[in-house]
Parts: sequence; C-alpha cells; structure tokens
Amino acid sequence: MRRANAIEKDAREIGTVQDLTSVFESLASTQVAKVKHKVELSKDFFELLWKRYSSIRIDPASRITERDLSLDHDRQVFVVISAEAGLSGDIDQRLIETMRQNYDPNTTDIIVLGSHGASQLSQQNIPYTHFFKVPESDQYIDVSPVISAVAPYAKIVVYYEEYVSLGVQNIRSIDLISNIRSMSEDVDEDTMTAEDTIFEPSLHEIAGQMELTMMTLALSQTILESSLAQGASRFNAMAVAKKRAGELLGDFMLEFHRSKRSESDRRLREVLISLKKKRRSAGGTT
Repeated sequence: MRRANAIEKDAREIGTVQDLTSVFESLASTQVAKVKHKVELSKDFFELLWKRYSSIRIDPASRITERDLSLDHDRQVFVVISAEAGLSGDIDQRLIETMRQNYDPNTTDIIVLGSHGASQLSQQNIPYTHFFKVPESDQYIDVSPVISAVAPYAKIVVYYEEYVSLGVQNIRSIDLISNIRSMSEDVDEDTMTAEDTIFEPSLHEIAGQMELTMMTLALSQTILESSLAQGASRFNAMAVAKKRAGELLGDFMLEFHRSKRSESDRRLREVLISLKKKRRSAGGTT
C-alpha cells in the first residue's frame, strides 16, 4: 500500500484538475449562451437580406448559381471548419472522419479553418491547400480571405459542426452556393426589374454585391454554428472530466484513509512490541 503523504499529494493534483474542469465548464456554458444569440441574429439578418435580394430579380433561382466560365469545373473544394484548440471532446475527430468518406484527392481540394482540424489532417497525411485561423466569435467575423480562396472552384462544400442541443452536436455538410437559396423560404413579393425601375449602379452589379454578401454571411453563419457546437461539446467534455475527477478524488481519499489507518495500526503494533520487549527485558533483569 502506498504511503498516505504520497496519496494526499495525488489527491491535491486531482482536486486541482477538478477545479480547472469546473472553470472550463462554466466558460463553455457562457460561450454557448453568447454564440447562440449571435446565430439567431445572423439567421434573421439573412432572411431579411434574402427578401430584398429576391425582390430585385426576375428569376431568383438563376443568377445565384452563375459562375465564371473560366472556372475549373472538374475540381471542388471542401471547407472544413474545426476548433482552434482542443478540449472539445471528439467532435473534430468526427468532423474529419465524415469529410474523409467523400474525399477524393483527384477531384477535391481542402481548405481548413482551425488549428485542431489542420493538426488532425496532417496526422492522417491528408493535404490541404489553405489554412485559416477560426475568427473569434465575439468579434467581427471576416471571412473575405476564405471567400477569395474558394472563388476559383465550381462547387464549394462546407463541413461544420451543428448545435442541436447542449447534449447533442452533429456533423453537417452543405453546398455553400445552393444552400444560400434554401436557407430562406420563398418570398411572395413583386420583383423589381431594370425595365420598370432605375438602378444605380446596374441591376446586375447590385445583385452581384448582394450575392457576395449572402455567401459571406452564410459562411460566417456556419462558423458561428461550429463555434456553438464546439462550445457545447467542450461543456460536455468538461462535465465528464469533472465527474471523473470527482470519482478519482473519492477513490484517492478512501485509499488515503485506509493508508492512514494502516500506518496508525503499524505504529501501534510497533509500540506494543516495544513495550513487550521492555517488559521482558525488565523481567529478566529482576
């Protein structure tokens, strides 16, 4: 059996881990609450922008999929949105595994957001063409470098982590371009055309700018969704770790008390043996 002071030292370390996981759990809970509100605001803004965009075009389903004819239509790009750091459970691992099921290096390039995802791709020898740090969710999310990187591709598939509830997070993939149309319900409004309305700049320039804004907003929204799911996954991971630390601390304290009792019994036996020896020695002298 280990000595009581060694067990006590280990118990203090486990207690520190328990305190740290409790702090991280609280921080993750705060992040979930904050980011969830931003996700809701982002969706509301997208729906408002979609209504304005739909009202200025003759055919809302045609122009949004217009692509530059100079693009290489033989390749697609996967945009993988992971966490910037660890402590998020296995959610990034599930993200990479889901992406791998559809990945073909002959037809697909990968752009990864988040150091954790980039690290996992490197460990599995999966190459990626660009890496970006995940923007802080409590700041303005500038995705213009990512938009520039995906612009040459005919098809853009985004893999991200979806928040379902605090206890459930799923892995999702979306076609960024077609998803822009499906993110909002059809709008029954009269369309404004160049024939009956004066547009400055031109109608196509206005529509083009709004399309870029919506693509940027859609990508920003997936980043927020991922941040929300990562926060929830981190909360769950820390809750499990705190529970496990508590169980280990209980085991250590039980072992500590047993060791203390064993040491006390041993010292008592040593005292009794010493007394017996003294009595025998005193009896022999007499």
